[in-house]
Amino acid sequence: YQGTLLNCILANNNANQNGGGAFQGVLFNCILTNNSASHGGGACSNILINSTLVNNFASFQNLNGGGGAIYSTLTNCFLVANRCSGGGAGAAFSTLTSCVVSNNAGNFGGGVCMGVASGCLISSNHVSNSGGGAYSNVLNNCIVKNNSASNLGGGASGSTFFNCTIISNTASQTGGGVDSGTLNNCIIYHNFAPKIPDYPNDNRSVLNYCDAVSELATNGIRNITTEPAFVDLADGDFHLQSNSPCINSGNNAYVTVANDLDGNARIVGGTVDIGAYEYQSPSSILSYAWAQQYGLPTDGSADYLDSDGDGFNNWQEWRAGTSPIDASSLLQMFSPAPTNNSSGVTISWQSVSGINYFVQRGSDLSVQPAFSTIQSNIVGQAGTTSFTDTSATNGGPYFYRVGVQ
Repeated sequence: YQGTLLNCILANNNANQNGGGAFQGVLFNCILTNNSASHGGGACSNILINSTLVNNFASFQNLNGGGGAIYSTLTNCFLVANRCSGGGAGAAFSTLTSCVVSNNAGNFGGGVCMGVASGCLISSNHVSNSGGGAYSNVLNNCIVKNNSASNLGGGASGSTFFNCTIISNTASQTGGGVDSGTLNNCIIYHNFAPKIPDYPNDNRSVLNYCDAVSELATNGIRNITTEPAFVDLADGDFHLQSNSPCINSGNNAYVTVANDLDGNARIVGGTVDIGAYEYQSPSSILSYAWAQQYGLPTDGSADYLDSDGDGFNNWQEWRAGTSPIDASSLLQMFSPAPTNNSSGVTISWQSVSGINYFVQRGSDLSVQPAFSTIQSNIVGQAGTTSFTDTSATNGGPYFYRVGVQ
């Protein structure tokens, strides 16, 4: 109870309530094994660094079980073969960084439950209900593989993902990859379930800038379905090959950490990759999936070419979501409504669904900076998007411009 422990083994202990092995302490290089408690079979409310939690058990049947740990912070730890009657067989309500969470078993969230995991391997966990790898968790830069659920969500259920690779998970019912949740900059591929092998393509899941098998998600934006081209799928090497469509195809707004799963820079080439690993030497600054879609090379030679002669180079076309082979597809403004409208000035522009825009206004172009932003995060519509500047109610003059965020 409390204290600081260095290079210790805590084995075969039991607590009626919290922390079978340790409670409210700081542990460095320790092993916690075969301990049990109602909450936190191995550890409860601890800081654990470079430690191993193996074969611990939590008996509480609700979500806050925590076979290995609960209410704890774990860094560079191994959580292996822990069990719980409720949620979080590996860890519940905890923050994990650079941990391995493997072969744990419970009812909900075989690996992690109701916490945050960053840079972790969550593998081969199992639950009798939902969320084989994770349940109601936030995961950043994680590999979620070979987990299973007897009901829903072999990889995860009800979780939020940023730059994760979710692969080879299994559910007995639906959602082999994920049953529900939000995925950003993620690869979700090669999962299995009798119904919905990878993810439910309905309002239970939202995918943004993901590489997802079979069909585009109906909720979310700018997803692709192309095979991600791993270095060695059969042997579990999920790094990206040099021609992977996932290179530069994510969204930097969803980046939550500075480094990828290897500890390398998370953004290389200007735009984040999809998945847990960042390809470290891209030859182009374009999204590889976008370039391949239009038959453009990914060696950098076409990045700044104006392939369709519309005044926008290929990098600008990609950022704007327009076609590099169609001169009529470009970002352009239409003539504004008259300025004698008491409700303001309405401006419209040719737009693309799923692109966010900003509007800037100026009144004197001889003064620098001539423009300032008056509205951002305008969600683009297919064809035309409009914005009314309600503060422009006098004689002006007013000058406007529109940009892509």
